[in-house]
Amino acid sequence: MQIHHPTQLRTVNVTRYVTPLREGGSLPAIAEADDGFLYVLKFRGAGQGIKALIAELIGGELARTLGLKVPEIVFAQLDTAFGRSEPDEEIQDLLKASVGLNMGLHYLSGSITFDPVVNKVDPLLASRIVWLDCLLTNVDRTARNTNMLMFNKELWLIDHGASLYFHHAWDNWQEQATRPFTQVKDHVLLPFASRLEEVDTAFRSQLTHEHISDIVNLIPDEWLTKWSLDISPGDIRYIYSQFLQLRLDQSHIFLNTAQHARKTLV
Repeated sequence: MQIHHPTQLRTVNVTRYVTPLREGGSLPAIAEADDGFLYVLKFRGAGQGIKALIAELIGGELARTLGLKVPEIVFAQLDTAFGRSEPDEEIQDLLKASVGLNMGLHYLSGSITFDPVVNKVDPLLASRIVWLDCLLTNVDRTARNTNMLMFNKELWLIDHGASLYFHHAWDNWQEQATRPFTQVKDHVLLPFASRLEEVDTAFRSQLTHEHISDIVNLIPDEWLTKWSLDISPGDIRYIYSQFLQLRLDQSHIFLNTAQHARKTLV
């Protein structure tokens, strides 16, 4: 398993709103940028706002660092004038609330939604994804909503916005960092994840504190300055890093929970 070092993300300017993607509660959309590519755009003005974008960034780049397939993530700049001609009032409001830095994932044209009945997954790959989602406390990889795509006969991960839910109320983040991840019982890949222990050993040795810090440091100041908390962007990044490091150090907690949940399924 190869570790990929995160690099700085590219920033693109959104030039055209193409079409909304109605399946998400946060009204993501397909949009074109000034580099000529299409992106699935996640808006800062949507339901969960900036925190969903932060979870998306950390989750996606952690997955990439651990060698899993994730579409390229970019920062997407939205201009004030953008969307004035949008006839749909709800979308126009969303665009107005999202002026500034948003997030885009490279649009995988021709990809199809992962179907656990049709698409069989190798036990090692399933175990790697389940392990990652336990680390991230990602509640949104269920049979109802797999948040995975098949593209060129390979499995790609999308949408980590429901991860790291500790940040919606994080007074007791240290305690939350070591809690078992009981929602793993609903993970769509859990039945196939027979190599969790092996993955835990590998990922624990590969994922260093530096890797975690590098990823967390990608979060732009612009996303961290208007929080109601009286703490600096640096302090917020420190908490994200420490939360992930604590979960990694105590991974036996979520590993045991996942193995126990799997025994009741298979």
